[in-house]
Amino acid sequence: MDTDEQIALRFAQLAPTFNERSLRLFVAAEANALGYGGVSRLSRITGLSRPTIEKGQRELRDPCALSGQRIRRNGGGRKQRCDVDSTLLSALENMVEPLSRGDPMSPLRWTCKSTRALACALVERGHATSQRMVWTLLHRLGYSLQANRKMEEGNQHPDRNAQFEHINMQVSRALRAGTPVISVDTKKKELIGNYKNNGRKWHRKGDAPKVQGHDFPGADVPRAYPYGIYDLANNTGHVVIGIDHDTGQFAVASIRGWWRAEGRRLYPNPKRLLITADGGGSNGCRLRLWKRELQHLSNELGVPVSVCHFPPGTSKWNKVEHRLFSFISSNWRGEPLTDYETMANLISGTKTAAGLTVTCVLDRRRYPLKMTVPDEEFKDINLKQDKFHGEWNYTIRPQAKR
Repeated sequence: MDTDEQIALRFAQLAPTFNERSLRLFVAAEANALGYGGVSRLSRITGLSRPTIEKGQRELRDPCALSGQRIRRNGGGRKQRCDVDSTLLSALENMVEPLSRGDPMSPLRWTCKSTRALACALVERGHATSQRMVWTLLHRLGYSLQANRKMEEGNQHPDRNAQFEHINMQVSRALRAGTPVISVDTKKKELIGNYKNNGRKWHRKGDAPKVQGHDFPGADVPRAYPYGIYDLANNTGHVVIGIDHDTGQFAVASIRGWWRAEGRRLYPNPKRLLITADGGGSNGCRLRLWKRELQHLSNELGVPVSVCHFPPGTSKWNKVEHRLFSFISSNWRGEPLTDYETMANLISGTKTAAGLTVTCVLDRRRYPLKMTVPDEEFKDINLKQDKFHGEWNYTIRPQAKR
């Protein structure tokens, strides 16, 4: 199917050679070729109104209707309001972008700038226009309906990019050496029950699932805490669904579960384990409980455990987010997570064309909050910080047996 740019190019090249009738028929034929939605699309691309294009479609269906029609000469017909009213375009743009046009006192600065509101404001100022004309003129000025885009990172750490490069270097070296490298994080907490789940899926008309009309459940409603482990080398995911609290103890228990279920089979003789994680949450770089539990894991595996944390405000770059969690969310879109088993089945059913497979288990253990690690116990952790940002990059080695 042709793109909008290709259709616009054909129209721009041929339009000067057409009279009023042939131009209408050409655009109608293009709309017919596109099928459903073609009239709206051609109207947007060419600027011709829908009634004009629909008239051309009727003429194509009944060529006899063309006989005896007069062809308007070039320049004939009613002029557009923007041609008659030379200040209309500038007045409209001044309302849409008051600050950029030097008018901070515009009456529409703090209101919803819908086409109806803009048309009413222009009429009040003495411009003869309509909602449809405002829509057309906005497109002529290069405006379109757009949502906010999450691009700003806030106050960036001066070594943000340097830490990215450090993580990339550590991961590349580990993968070349056959060392297991996992990206970990907790997906957002999910309500378990007949609650709305964002997204849409195919249903017969009128058969969409009925869910609760509000999402303000009490403390007795169960929650799920999916902790994800993404294996970079094998493109596999392992998700542990916690039912209690998202703590450092739960995070490391989930990694231990991945190792017992998959890791030790895939990496029978590891030299170390490399983990990339966010800087906050249950696997935060300042969390003592996270590091103490990693010490227990290192002792159990008998190998060092290295950790590289992403800088503050950059969690979206963690590979578990866009290589695992994004596909899970896509797979269960529009599906109420009525119970833990449903959630586990939907996660386990996640697959991609690139070969991603996911396993999922349910962890019904309890993980108490506000667990503290005393100074004496923390000092016993066999932790060595890297020279570069040791608070983000460190290795925990097995403790000597006593």
